[in-house]
Amino acid sequence: MSASPIIQTLPLGAQWPCMDPFLFCAHHNDAYPAGDGEMGVQAVELQDRPMGSDFSGKDGFSMYHGDHVPGFPGHPHRGFETVTLVRKGLIDHADSLGAAARFGGGDVQWVTAGAGIMHSEMFPLLHTDQSNPLELFQIWLNLPASHKMVQPHFTMLWNERIPRLHHTDAGGLQTTVTVVAGALAGAGAPLPPPPESWASQARADVAIWTIRMEPGAEWTLPAAQGADTRRMLYWFGAAACSWKVPA
Repeated sequence: MSASPIIQTLPLGAQWPCMDPFLFCAHHNDAYPAGDGEMGVQAVELQDRPMGSDFSGKDGFSMYHGDHVPGFPGHPHRGFETVTLVRKGLIDHADSLGAAARFGGGDVQWVTAGAGIMHSEMFPLLHTDQSNPLELFQIWLNLPASHKMVQPHFTMLWNERIPRLHHTDAGGLQTTVTVVAGALAGAGAPLPPPPESWASQARADVAIWTIRMEPGAEWTLPAAQGADTRRMLYWFGAAACSWKVPA
């Protein structure tokens, strides 16, 4: 077993670099204050912001395209997929398919836009007596040319149903791998992605995993199923980490 070479390292910000077929990965980490009782931000907190397009991060949060409740009001997507992983806080989703959901705390939303969908993603501030932190990843996954115009589809992967691998290394330290997409031995059967997703194609080797490791823990990433599969690893919330994969 030998360590794979590191081809390139890049600092992470709000938008993370991706490789085809992944188009985009946004990391939202907002320290929203106590709400105003109507799921929005108190007016006093909204001074000196470019309302309607606020990505300023002022005072630790952005309003994005919201003007009272932060988030992204109705907007179109077409020809790709969005996979939204919520670590903290809540999202209110509604779309032109008639689907609606409030989700958070480890839940994942997967939307195949295909021929086109309108949807909104708002971040309700439910707590009026304490802060309302929000942290999420949104990943955009391209669709192959043959599937660009498929019927749109909405899927929820609820936190308690998402399979996980729990690994204890020789030193007794823990690693937990949450398997949003793709198969991982020892984690149980993966949840099915939307039926026309790239991840549903027989020739694809699409995987989306989040990995939580105790300081000093060791875990070996298994070999990819496809000979041409490329991987990108991100780490955050720690000064450094090391990875080893089969040669």
